[in-house]
Amino acid sequence: MTVISPRAPAASVLYVRLPCWKIWPGGVVYVADWIHKHRPTVTQHLLDLALIPPAERTQVLTEHIQRMNPDVVAFSWRNMQSFGPHPEDDALGVVMNYDYGKTPWRRVKAAFQAAGILWRYQADRLANLGYFKLVKRIKADAQVIVGGTAVSIFGRQIAERCPPDTLVVVGEGEDAMLSIVDGAAEPLGEYYRVGARGAVEHHARESEFPLSERTAVDFPYVEQIFPQFGEYLGMTPNQDIRSAEAYFGVNTKRGCPLQCNFCLYNKIEGAHQRYREPIEIVNEVELLHQRYGVQNFWFTDAQFCSTKQSAHHVEEILDEILRRDLKIAWAGYLRLNHLTPGLAKKMIDSGITSIDLSFTGTQEVIDSLTLGYKLDQQMDAFRMFKAVGFTDQKVKLYIPFNAPGETVETLSHTIARIEDLYALFGRENVLPFIFFIGVQPGTPIEKRLIAEGYLPKDYNPLTMNPFIVKKLLYNPEPLGGVIGRAYLEASEALAALKDAATNSEGDYIGRATMDVLKRELARPEVIRRCTAAQSRTRRVIPIANAA
Repeated sequence: MTVISPRAPAASVLYVRLPCWKIWPGGVVYVADWIHKHRPTVTQHLLDLALIPPAERTQVLTEHIQRMNPDVVAFSWRNMQSFGPHPEDDALGVVMNYDYGKTPWRRVKAAFQAAGILWRYQADRLANLGYFKLVKRIKADAQVIVGGTAVSIFGRQIAERCPPDTLVVVGEGEDAMLSIVDGAAEPLGEYYRVGARGAVEHHARESEFPLSERTAVDFPYVEQIFPQFGEYLGMTPNQDIRSAEAYFGVNTKRGCPLQCNFCLYNKIEGAHQRYREPIEIVNEVELLHQRYGVQNFWFTDAQFCSTKQSAHHVEEILDEILRRDLKIAWAGYLRLNHLTPGLAKKMIDSGITSIDLSFTGTQEVIDSLTLGYKLDQQMDAFRMFKAVGFTDQKVKLYIPFNAPGETVETLSHTIARIEDLYALFGRENVLPFIFFIGVQPGTPIEKRLIAEGYLPKDYNPLTMNPFIVKKLLYNPEPLGGVIGRAYLEASEALAALKDAATNSEGDYIGRATMDVLKRELARPEVIRRCTAAQSRTRRVIPIANAA
């Protein structure tokens, strides 16, 4: 490994959140808050390019660098996956129409739309890489840091495209950034270093960040360094700073000991769960609520409630919210393995707005994905929620349709369990999300699919090849066509109702798709065709052997 000399301690840091849809930049704020509390003399500024019109981003970034003359420019890159639909991108509908549209025109139109999506992803990616080079052109001696969710998944691939003297930080950023600000030759944490000639070296994380030491964010300070802060409070220039429309993420822990075979959280954050102090978490919530009028909170952990120990931690947080009588609304991804009637009641009393969780209605698919829970236990937990007072809150089901191991029978069972939930909570309160497994690099499911021949051994996870990209949104035949056509039929039916001004709030694409799927999976010819195709192609390779 190349010997690196220490740098002079940094006097100033410019944080740049790279463009994505408008969502609170919580990770960057936590890092800046940590630096301020440990090195209060360091000047910091946060620029969110997500809030800047695309045509103005290069100019605005240039002006910030020239005005601030920062020693460190730290970029946060949230999204990169070309197959990942999001609120500003109907990639799912485009793919469905390309594969299963009823008419040649729809398929041709979808092909052009798909090309546009891929072009936009590639253009955005190149623009982001161009911002790193822009820093070097304007201030050659500035240290360029790149972190964020995308980097934590595609760290090496990003590093190979960065200019020399760039550090690409994977996973937790607080300790890494503090050591970088201090001028350390070898920063803490996991990172890739791009050498003077473009060679990439990897440094593994040697210790975990002490999350319990992170106190509530000093939001008055954040206001000073983040002039765009008010835009996340739903403000206009003539509004008071208080707004009930803001939606903020709050982190309570890191790490995940579970082994879901499509997920990278246990690699990015580690398998050992570490917790913030409940009082500090609620101090953060209370400050946002009381000072800024924030009403809605999302707990941004991999899962807010997952293990027995984390269930105790969640209960302490909820006890503190209830003790302070905070009238807030909150949600977060849940697992229901360790739910008790008392904990369920505290969730409802403290303001839970929805149960958000992975859901599939058969133990076979649960086991295939190594999700680590029992379906019967999950269904009992739903009934527990209802028994202790769950009323008109929502139940959001993220269903991994057509995952490895899915059959006509398992999919039919999932629909039946969803109908059980309709009966329990009311159809209008249950939201099945049309969700497919996204194949991530380095996950067990990726290794399995390579071993099965579904993916080439040497495929590029960041490819723009549309046929590989489509495979990364896992929805293979024969069930892929059944699901795709059901989704399109449901979409058309809802669009027709809306055009006729008869669409009610009870109409929802996930529920409508379930209705069509139920009808189709009951047809004998569909059962015969799918069963025959699956028996011809099935070649199950255990996850342990696939690695």
